[in-house]
Amino acid sequence: MTQITFVIPAAGASRRMGDRDKLLEPVDGVALLRGVAARALAVSGDVIVTLPSATHPRAEVLEGLAVRQIPVPDAADGMSASLRHATAAVPDNAEGVLILPADMPDLTEDDLRQVMQAFEDASGEFLVQATGADGTPGHPVIFPTDLMSEFESLTGDAGARTILKANRHRLIRVALPGEHALTDLDTPDAWILWRANNPDR
Repeated sequence: MTQITFVIPAAGASRRMGDRDKLLEPVDGVALLRGVAARALAVSGDVIVTLPSATHPRAEVLEGLAVRQIPVPDAADGMSASLRHATAAVPDNAEGVLILPADMPDLTEDDLRQVMQAFEDASGEFLVQATGADGTPGHPVIFPTDLMSEFESLTGDAGARTILKANRHRLIRVALPGEHALTDLDTPDAWILWRANNPDR
């Protein structure tokens, strides 16, 4: 099986939520961040979670999960800071790195396996990006480890979009059910709508 390290960037300030932390919101009976991390662990033996600090409440909800927690002291620099710190910790035996946003409650273990299988089928040579059922680009994205050096120079809050764009000639897209790859909850209104549509969660 291809070795794929998961990276869950969870060091951001969640500013659009006001005084609430979106990653601590309950989903399926646990904090959103814990649920996402648990699904990642179910399909990968190496999961990195970036955090604002080792003592942050987000670290507490990960207690008992065998994830690698990486504090990001310069998290205010944006998503790029999380990705720089996390990719620097990717082990040498990894063949790919899957970037899994922490605020996507609808991604399932089967979704993650489907994206991983596409990467393995392509012998780890291509980037793999999940899309909605309609083909709209979304998350997660797997990057081959030969691109890890490109993460060192990332800046700002655009994440790895520049790397994705520069390597679109070696990009495979995989459609996931519905809007699994598109639903992210980073505003109070998004949460209200999602909860209205998912009353049992």
